[in-house]
Amino acid sequence: MVFFCSTKEMGMTKLHGLAILVTAGITGAIWYHYPFSPARTQEQKASPGEDSLLKADLDETSLMLPWRRDVLVLTPWLAPIVWEGTFSRDILDAQYLQKNLVTGVVTFAVENYVQFIEGFMSSANKYFLAGHPVNFYLFTDCPEKISHLQMAPENHLFVIPVQDDPRWQDLSRSRMDILSSYIQRQFQHEVDYLYSMDINVQLLAHIGVEIIDALVATISSWQVTPQQDNKASETQPGSQSAVPEGQGDFYYTASFYGGSVAEVYKLTRACSAGLVEDRENGIEGPWHHESHLNRYLLQHKPTRLLSPEYYWDTELSSSSIQVKRMCPVHQHSQRQAPQTRSARPFFFTV
Repeated sequence: MVFFCSTKEMGMTKLHGLAILVTAGITGAIWYHYPFSPARTQEQKASPGEDSLLKADLDETSLMLPWRRDVLVLTPWLAPIVWEGTFSRDILDAQYLQKNLVTGVVTFAVENYVQFIEGFMSSANKYFLAGHPVNFYLFTDCPEKISHLQMAPENHLFVIPVQDDPRWQDLSRSRMDILSSYIQRQFQHEVDYLYSMDINVQLLAHIGVEIIDALVATISSWQVTPQQDNKASETQPGSQSAVPEGQGDFYYTASFYGGSVAEVYKLTRACSAGLVEDRENGIEGPWHHESHLNRYLLQHKPTRLLSPEYYWDTELSSSSIQVKRMCPVHQHSQRQAPQTRSARPFFFTV
């Protein structure tokens, strides 16, 4: 089929076509950029010191493809947002295997949360980076109550005793400090990437190497509902977790985040310092370490975002969620959504 245009129309058409090509080129460059960089090698281990934090290697091909048109797949700072239908798992698995990487998962189970250990471990052992080596680090105040759990040959479970705190808020505060301390003394020598996950969750579908990047955050499932907004952070001016009015990108859940060992160390150390300062000033954020996580990620943009598929609250419903990869197991009381300052849908692009 042949189309005829006037000279003026041809000029406009060329400009329009050039704009499309430039946009496509930029988008393609971003989506074909996948940082499978080891934070640990045999010759040089990652050090959590400021001068020795490793930078992500950006020389790998991701083959992450923006096949979805119904959701946001790229942030304003050009970080990919991972949804079902935006990546080729077979190609990414092949790439990851060539790197000989080890990923770690940290989770806490104290007091009543011990009841979730078996469900979490069995589902994570089945669905989290299946076929790739994973070290699971379980912090618990009841190591003697943990029965023998059958692990996949490539996976290892490390049980680490920890004292329980009188209030769960206190554990929430100390969690970041514990993580940064163990990264410095142990984890940096054993894994390349490290992810923190809640114990009271069930993995329902495969979570693969599409999550691997330098600094990874998971967007809250409450953001895809019309009743919720992307700015549900701490607003107390005196808090170290405060987000100024009108600022904020997304609201991230603390139930699933991670990245390279070096980046997670910086994150946990900064959040721990903020929590300590708030405590000394008698300030307690509404969502505790999650509030500080959101403040940190506002100032240090994540290099990859996981869509709410990766932590989906089953109380909600959305047509954009094609796969529910991980869901919380609600206890007696159900968590409420963070209070918001407006009611406008944020995610949809159509």
